[in-house]
Amino acid sequence: MDYSLAALKLLCGQLKDARGTPSQSALTLGGILFQRGVLVSNDDEDHLLLDDSTGIVELNLSGDFRQRQWKTGMYVMVVGGYFVRTGDIPVIKVHKIVDLSPFPDREAMWYLEVLEAYKLFYQPLIEEFI
Repeated sequence: MDYSLAALKLLCGQLKDARGTPSQSALTLGGILFQRGVLVSNDDEDHLLLDDSTGIVELNLSGDFRQRQWKTGMYVMVVGGYFVRTGDIPVIKVHKIVDLSPFPDREAMWYLEVLEAYKLFYQPLIEEFI
């Protein structure tokens, strides 16, 4: 993990435009190089699928995260490495997952944070790249 690369605030649907890079274990989104990102959403007990209504991503949990009871409908924040899989839904190797269900106002704020970050930081770089 290269912590000098950006940690983008993104929705699942935005990750579908990310592309791998040949020389690094990183991805690029419109010219912005990143290796980790943050997503907030619900999960599914069977396959631990994250769905934020813009897309679906599978979660790869390890260690202590597997011991917790993750229930359908929980509102969670996930930080981790994003991996594109050809012919399958993408996967996030979870580095951090937090249950935000007790804080229902966080969901509305998340969409505003993503929108603000996109307009202030990512959009100008992406438009410049295109």
